Amino acid sequence: MRDYLGWRKVFGIATPAINTCVQPEYDAMRPRGVTNQVSRMRGADIPLRTDADFEQVCMDLFASLDDTIEQATYCRPDHLILGISALAVWGGTRASSDALRERLSKRGKGLPVSLATDAIVEALRVYGIKRRIAVVEPYFPIIQPRIESFFAEHGFEVVRFNHMQGPQISEFTRTTSAGLIDALRKVDGTDVEALVQFGANLPMASVADEAERWLGKPVIAVNIATYWHALRHSGIDDRMDGFTRLLAEH
Repeated sequence: MRDYLGWRKVFGIATPAINTCVQPEYDAMRPRGVTNQVSRMRGADIPLRTDADFEQVCMDLFASLDDTIEQATYCRPDHLILGISALAVWGGTRASSDALRERLSKRGKGLPVSLATDAIVEALRVYGIKRRIAVVEPYFPIIQPRIESFFAEHGFEVVRFNHMQGPQISEFTRTTSAGLIDALRKVDGTDVEALVQFGANLPMASVADEAERWLGKPVIAVNIATYWHALRHSGIDDRMDGFTRLLAEH
């Protein structure tokens, strides 16, 4: 007998306690018969002034990751989602991303796992992107070589970055539609095939769908891509308008 509310799938989601974006954005994309069960990772909401500050936040979240994944399994989910993109790309290589997925799956009793890295690469493939992308994220420049090297292994060149350098993780969501649109425009250009947004606490899903229409190219928002990956790899192919062509067409 299946879970009464999650009769199709139950997703176990690990995201930082200081993240206020993943849960509502995932819930907005949740099809009928799927439930999102969120477990929270410990991590202090310290002021971010330097690369070292941002690195410390990431290390604290890594330290709490295993316990959070174990907690996420208590509700007997069918699939695990890591609702933070910085940790997925932190090692900077395909091998480090693969190792993180295996670590989480092992801690999660063998459950399949969706990471931002896997999801974004798969999304780029289904959009038919050949090589050149630009990246928007709320982080500090310490993330740039990690993102560049990871995508280079998959055949993509990051031609521009917008390091928005939010003052602390909880502040990433304190923005406006105009601010998010401006962030995308700063990295767009005729030399860019697609825009990619990292940072699971940056609420880009709210404007990505519209941005695809007025920019005339794919805008891959990390929370849309990661949730889409979990749905499709769980055998759920529902199409949904309002969350870019990724969920509407693929």
